[in-house]
Amino acid sequence: MKEIQDIISAFDEASRNGKQTALATVVHVQGSSYRRPGARMLVTEDGQLTGAISGGCLEGDALRKARLVMMQQEPMLVTYDTTDEDDAKLGVGLGCNGIIQILIEPIYPENSDNPIRLLKEFMDKRQMAVLVTLFSLQDKKARQAGTRMLITAEGTSTGTLPDHTLQTILEADAQEVLQTGASIIKTYLTKDAALTGFAELLKPAISLIVAGAGNDAIPLAQLAAVLGWQVTVVDGRANYATAARFPSAQRVLVAKPEQAQAQLYLDAQTVFVLMTHNYNYDLAMLRLLLPLQLPLQLPYIGSLGPRKKLERMLDELRQENILLTENQLKNIYGPVGLDIGAETSEEIALSIVAEIKAVLANKSGMPLRTKPDVIHDRKDEIIKQMPLV
Repeated sequence: MKEIQDIISAFDEASRNGKQTALATVVHVQGSSYRRPGARMLVTEDGQLTGAISGGCLEGDALRKARLVMMQQEPMLVTYDTTDEDDAKLGVGLGCNGIIQILIEPIYPENSDNPIRLLKEFMDKRQMAVLVTLFSLQDKKARQAGTRMLITAEGTSTGTLPDHTLQTILEADAQEVLQTGASIIKTYLTKDAALTGFAELLKPAISLIVAGAGNDAIPLAQLAAVLGWQVTVVDGRANYATAARFPSAQRVLVAKPEQAQAQLYLDAQTVFVLMTHNYNYDLAMLRLLLPLQLPLQLPYIGSLGPRKKLERMLDELRQENILLTENQLKNIYGPVGLDIGAETSEEIALSIVAEIKAVLANKSGMPLRTKPDVIHDRKDEIIKQMPLV
């Protein structure tokens, strides 16, 4: 999500200075690559790069092609085949073993449906959406349709296609993506051509709410902000919860738990860390959060401190006749963080952020060298075909 934020900021800056831009997007990968479909990079006419489409190996060649795209004002689909042992001779030695399709499209600021404006529309609303990008794998010299539509969770769509049937089917596929929570790639067989569509699931930035404004919360807020997370710090102590102490946080609230709840927007991308070092404050916050688990399903509530502290809080809540179901308890993590031997507040922040990322990505957090299969799911290699006629 931070990549999208940075690209939008870079585009706005380029537009103010009258610079042309192009957007490079990884739209399909077969085999191994450093970045997966949905990775983006903005290129300006003077060679400034924002974002990344590889580990640094493709950027130089993509810059040259992006300048050509800006000059010709025509989108281009570029294939990098890193399975070819001779690719190093061409100056594109990735050290990977895959075929990467990258769509490079010029950005027309006057076009209300250009890719950057679609991304801005997504960022303006804190809800999931699907971005549809069309390209032709069978005829790479044909005019590439590019990034064309944004479909929100509310069912509204921005952008149109000349083929009404294709648009209707893509809107239906976008709803499937929203329901399953997974991007899809399909080839649509029209009467004129075969178009491949990348229906990409976009999720709002992670919203981290830190209950506690002590010194150990400062590096946690800083690290989360580096990742592009939206950070809110809440504490009852006015001398601790200040914007000066937490300049990277979007919001800093001085409030009791009951007062804070009314000021917080919660959704499926919201995570909590309880670290006030005040047992009663953490308990009161947990008392408010647990009932929300049933209708909302908050994915992560972390409790700093020993296991006995969390067990004591849960026991007190049971004594208050608060029902604690397995569904509620499975998303409570205490002691908070991954076991990396953290000692300092900075190291503890790293372990917490890593655990949150692993939980939201449904990963174990184990070392990659012990992973029995590939790092990334290879389902993107398979492209389903759908005839429209």
